[in-house]
Amino acid sequence: MAWTPFDLDDAVRDDRSLRRFLHGLPGVDQVGLEQRAAGLGTRSIKKNSKMQAIDTAISMVDLTTLEGADTEGKVRALCAKARRPDPGQDGIPQVAAVCVYSDLAATAVAELDGSGIHVASVATSFPSGRAARAVKLADVEHAVSAGADEIDMVIDRGAFLAGRYGQVFDEIKAVKAACGNAHLKVILETGELATYDNVRRASWLALLAGGDFIKTSTGKVSPAATLPVTHLMLQAVRDWRDSTGELRGVKPAGGIRNTKDAIRYLVAVHEVAGPEWLTPDLFRFGASSLLNDLLMQRRTQLEGHYSGPDYVAVD
Repeated sequence: MAWTPFDLDDAVRDDRSLRRFLHGLPGVDQVGLEQRAAGLGTRSIKKNSKMQAIDTAISMVDLTTLEGADTEGKVRALCAKARRPDPGQDGIPQVAAVCVYSDLAATAVAELDGSGIHVASVATSFPSGRAARAVKLADVEHAVSAGADEIDMVIDRGAFLAGRYGQVFDEIKAVKAACGNAHLKVILETGELATYDNVRRASWLALLAGGDFIKTSTGKVSPAATLPVTHLMLQAVRDWRDSTGELRGVKPAGGIRNTKDAIRYLVAVHEVAGPEWLTPDLFRFGASSLLNDLLMQRRTQLEGHYSGPDYVAVD
């Protein structure tokens, strides 16, 4: 499916046009989608390509801590790991970003200064999104003023599910404006959207409103990221590129814990969107434990035996 820029401009002319556009998107063939995702999920890669896939995945990780008990010390340790994921080995790429709450963004910025690693901050009353818009925007402005160069916002799922698409669109636009030069990742919380059709509509709504990335989940709701949902979101950014010439990113987050799963997602990126998305600029993994498994599997590839988890622990 593809639309011209004129069609997309017309789609956001008013609430009625936006609704008409979103409900005019092709319905999702659930059986076909899940079968294709399952098929791609069984693809294997050659042994000599596995190391490249592992390093690619490492470079795409948003290393994340989003717990109420987070401290400055924990964030500093996470930033050290982001810089040198495995201090015992050379040649391992840095991760793409460190993702924290906004009150700890300044700590991450200071620790990562000069590294080229991005600092992402969740905002807009993460993870619920239940707050007045002024409060959400103040949250974004605080994170940006602390130096965060990526903002991960959550949409108002209640408004979306009630069909108040214009309200969600306007809020994303306002957050994008508050981001200034920071990139905006729009979290759809797909586990709460109930249907694949809603995931497709929410993806396009976020793209129309200016999101630089569309992100599956907060990691606080189950199910979080799944391959079929990620397929839909990859289709959306591919079709957006075909319509506008603009490249937007996708970030699955939550539940991706091992190397085998990460490689399945990379295969999906290549086959659904295209090889140009195989870069941290356009694809990320939101993860906390995934990096440890990637590092263990990397050592296994190099040394020929399983190393165990102890040497890659954050704490």
